[in-house]
Amino acid sequence: MKLAFILDQLVTIKTHKDSSYAMMREAVARKHQVFIIHQEDIIWQGDGVVSFARTLRIAEKVAQGESWYQTGEKTAIPLHAFDAVLMRKDPPFNMEYVYSTYLLELAEKEGAHIINSPRSIRDFNEKLAITKFPQFIPPTLVTRQESLIIAFLQEHKDIILKPLDSMGGASIFRVHETDHNVNVILETMTHYGTRTIMVQRYIPEIAQGDKRILLIAGKPVPYALARIPKPGETRGNLNTGGIGVAQPLSAHDQQIVATLGPELVRQGLMLVGLDVIGDYLTEINVTSPTGMQEIVNQTGFNVAGMMVEAIEEGIGKVLASSS
Repeated sequence: MKLAFILDQLVTIKTHKDSSYAMMREAVARKHQVFIIHQEDIIWQGDGVVSFARTLRIAEKVAQGESWYQTGEKTAIPLHAFDAVLMRKDPPFNMEYVYSTYLLELAEKEGAHIINSPRSIRDFNEKLAITKFPQFIPPTLVTRQESLIIAFLQEHKDIILKPLDSMGGASIFRVHETDHNVNVILETMTHYGTRTIMVQRYIPEIAQGDKRILLIAGKPVPYALARIPKPGETRGNLNTGGIGVAQPLSAHDQQIVATLGPELVRQGLMLVGLDVIGDYLTEINVTSPTGMQEIVNQTGFNVAGMMVEAIEEGIGKVLASSS
């Protein structure tokens, strides 16, 4: 296959933990051809969506000070000329990101196979998407009205405040009823009532980890990555010092997966990361879910292999139906 990955700059990729790197390496090992595209390389010109793509070569062994990759020259290639295009650009989910999804959606109409669906990436805000499945979420409020947040705090005593457009645990606050800084935190988070945020009851089970469950074509990877906060920290995100521990899915995890999996597939979301704390679904990650390498390093289960196999099977079905 010819696989294109839309990524951030390659020099920013941390090969010891990056899931896109794991997928690209797996694809190369299976003799597929990998191309690299950056967000600015996607354009509409003339009568279709074109990318300025580069071939990628991955070094088998990298000596200290050497680069892990080599790329070819940029070449104009229509997105529909690839067997699959994987949208793996990290947030922030700003207007430039939205414009990219519009271009990718146009490319889909021209025959391109985009993973994940650009329309669904746009529609599934990673925080708000959980409201589609209220039976699995903790007490939650979405608002920019400070009076409603204060009332929610008085009811639940201990809450979490989240912006709707961040990732990696950025700008998440835990607030207690007795906190003397409540007003200034709310002013900062809501920009004086002009920005909508998510408010949730604090879940004490975060001490046992914020579990990342990976779904591939609606099927779960058999191990979740429980990201356990460092002492004194509320957030389990690995980039805030959390420790990732792979563990089998619980019975309740399986129940969440069984409900969400088919619906996510219907929405064109092949690779999804569900965040679960205790028994509560807290986020649905659809832009660039991570955790593959930590799971394979601890369990031996080849998550990237499962993903590339799913792409191979999907493309095979497309080819069979068109022949």
